[in-house]
Amino acid sequence: MDGLPKIYLTKQGVQRIKEEYENLLKIRKAKLRKEDINLLHSDEFNAEFVAFHEDFDILEARIEELEHIIKNFEIIKMPAKKDRTAIKLGAQVLVEVDGQDDEFMIVGTLEANPSAGKISDESPVGKALIDRKVGDEVTINSPAHIETIFKIKKIKYN
Repeated sequence: MDGLPKIYLTKQGVQRIKEEYENLLKIRKAKLRKEDINLLHSDEFNAEFVAFHEDFDILEARIEELEHIIKNFEIIKMPAKKDRTAIKLGAQVLVEVDGQDDEFMIVGTLEANPSAGKISDESPVGKALIDRKVGDEVTINSPAHIETIFKIKKIKYN
């Protein structure tokens, strides 16, 4: 992988990436078909021409980004049975924070979405929880120097 960091994705994440990629390829093809004739007869200072190229450049950049992801991803695999007592990528974790239970999944950066209960393994919380076990207490300092204690109550893998 050329020394680049691995891109970890769930099976669902890979499916979403591939679907987006296929949709963008269709959009690119449709844009080219529709705009080719008009643009051949256009000059570079035409506002529509400039806007088309700006939009097209953004589309191309996203397609390239998705191609890179598709070529370099690794599916998050369930750890060996003996390692499932510790938090790894793909773990569903139940923690107690300030007397309240919170549950989330540890995922790769591309799939992180805290409001959907998915946190990155590279986030401060994700990093601190990796390799920890049920009963461990982990103290995490926020940028505002506020300490939060996460008590690990349950770890499961689907």
